Amino acid sequence: MNAGDRVRVDRAQQTFEGVLLPSSTPETLVVKLDSGYNVGVDRGEAAVDVLESDVYDVEDAQSEGDSLVEFDEDLPTISLISTGGTIASTVDYRTGAVTAQFDAEDVLRAVPDLAGLANYRGRVVANILSENMTTDVWQELAGAIHEEIEAGADGVVVMHGTDTMQFTAAAMAFMLDTPVPIVFTGSQRSADRPSSDNVMNAVCAVEAAKSDCAEVLLCMHASESDEQCALHRGTRTRKNHTSRRDAFETVGAKPLGVADYEPGETPELSFRREYEERGATDLALHDALETDVELVKFTPGTGPERLERVSDAAGVVIEGTGLGHVNTDWIPVVEELTDAGTPVVMTSQCIEGRVCDRVYDTGRDLLDAGVIEGEDILPGTAKVKLMWALENTETVAETMGRNLAGEIQNRSTPWE
Repeated sequence: MNAGDRVRVDRAQQTFEGVLLPSSTPETLVVKLDSGYNVGVDRGEAAVDVLESDVYDVEDAQSEGDSLVEFDEDLPTISLISTGGTIASTVDYRTGAVTAQFDAEDVLRAVPDLAGLANYRGRVVANILSENMTTDVWQELAGAIHEEIEAGADGVVVMHGTDTMQFTAAAMAFMLDTPVPIVFTGSQRSADRPSSDNVMNAVCAVEAAKSDCAEVLLCMHASESDEQCALHRGTRTRKNHTSRRDAFETVGAKPLGVADYEPGETPELSFRREYEERGATDLALHDALETDVELVKFTPGTGPERLERVSDAAGVVIEGTGLGHVNTDWIPVVEELTDAGTPVVMTSQCIEGRVCDRVYDTGRDLLDAGVIEGEDILPGTAKVKLMWALENTETVAETMGRNLAGEIQNRSTPWE
């Protein structure tokens, strides 16, 4: 009995029939049912009959490195980079939890719909759930993407956990000048679930990586249905729902583009706004980061001591109220920080709109104290940008107020 055999498993009064899968523990049998769900059964409690051998020889495919995707010299080459996350996950039947343990080749086997869209090079940079993402991994990922493009990749797809995908995408947008598309994708639901979004997201992401849009994009479901993926600009994206398949939104505008999806068909892309075109930018890597940057959120009742606690940081981003305000008690601390040479960038907690500290007295006092207006940049993106700016430019204030990678819009009109 091997992984890939079709089996019938009898346990107590239950019978399960499906394909035997590799298991995370030798004590457990894992069977993919015809419904698409997986079930884990204790070996000691089950009687197993092999109905058909080698329906799909998983173990041989893994040991030989077969990807089930044939090379076609007429197709573009897409580098598929895995960092982990739900799109590259399976269920650990010892605990019942979803764990990141598939590499890029496993994902290609799990998504046979990728065949015929491109030639693939697989690479694993990390194998972690995205809450464990670090700036060190960002730098390793940026280096890997640079190497893949330098080696001739026509586009790059990065598989990433959704919880921190927006931060990594923003980091790549600042760290890399790219002549080809770099497309992040993931899934809200693991591949063992019939409602998984991994196939559609991966297929649409590969098609986006073949496009003429040489920017850092996020490709995820545009709605709860399996009809369209949205192509979000990496520096303008926010995850707005914990579990919906259409969790991601472009803040302050429509998505840069969409990919219309029909199972078995090549997705059709359409772009709604201007973008950096393929080949317009020379490849370059700027991967130095100042990691000692703090993001501080002001709420009513939060005293200035909250800001004093980060006085040793190399840079501070404040997530203020409304147009970019904090309690007036914070202003002397802001001035102390800026007088000491620490850049303090003001952003807003509001989902839409632009910081403007020239309307009310508090804002004018903040400007006099040396605060840098963050325009309409998202607070998380502002932190990533400040980390990058502190190591890659001598004019931090000017850099933070200037659009580099679509993070600042010309005007704050919703649904432009």
